[in-house]
Amino acid sequence: MSQQGTHDPTLPGLAPKAILFDLDGTLIETDNRWAETLAQKLRWLERLIPRVDAQALARHLVMGIESPANYVMSALEHVGIGSSFFGLADRVRAAKGLATRGESELVAGSIELLEALRGRYLLAVVTTRARPEAEAFVRQAGLQTLFPIVITRQDVIRMKPHPEPVLKAAKRLGVSPSDCAMVGDTTADVRAAKRAGAYAVAVLSGFGVRGELEKAGADLILPRAAMLLEHLNLASAPRQDPLPAIGDAD
Repeated sequence: MSQQGTHDPTLPGLAPKAILFDLDGTLIETDNRWAETLAQKLRWLERLIPRVDAQALARHLVMGIESPANYVMSALEHVGIGSSFFGLADRVRAAKGLATRGESELVAGSIELLEALRGRYLLAVVTTRARPEAEAFVRQAGLQTLFPIVITRQDVIRMKPHPEPVLKAAKRLGVSPSDCAMVGDTTADVRAAKRAGAYAVAVLSGFGVRGELEKAGADLILPRAAMLLEHLNLASAPRQDPLPAIGDAD
């Protein structure tokens, strides 16, 4: 059963050597405007069926398409047209007044969280973003020394919810998947973690909703990633030798 974020801060079983982070909706603020637009188009359902919550339904639909969409993205990348496809997607988003993937902001408390974890845990990013934009964001936010390992959609054949990205991050960090905690905002993040044998931490700062995250098997559900500090015993965490920053090992 998943924890609700209000339990003893030294939860049994939550003593990872490495912590893996999703980007969008976890460390990066998610652009909710298109979900809100969808919710507006679903308002008629609230009048027809009083128990329907259009906002919740819109977020559920957005989250529900992530897994099949990830498989499509993997296929596009591996036949060599992924970059063209996502470049077009960014131009469409810009034309509609939506933020492109390079115009994101950190979720409140993320910097403080990552600085507190520095040197105590091995850290990595596991994202469905393309490598150039993921690494560009990490550098832009000044996080390159915190995230020497960035696993993107180009690094794997199958993306989340398949466990491959989590397994690859663990291998690159030199730890067992069972010694990793994966932090993400969707059921795809949770399922990838559980299938890899990692501890699944879900956050409510993105598109995920508590009920679906619980059903997917989240071990811990928090309002946002920064609250993870309340569930880690930093004093007992062993110091970790830092890996080379992004670009240093190239």
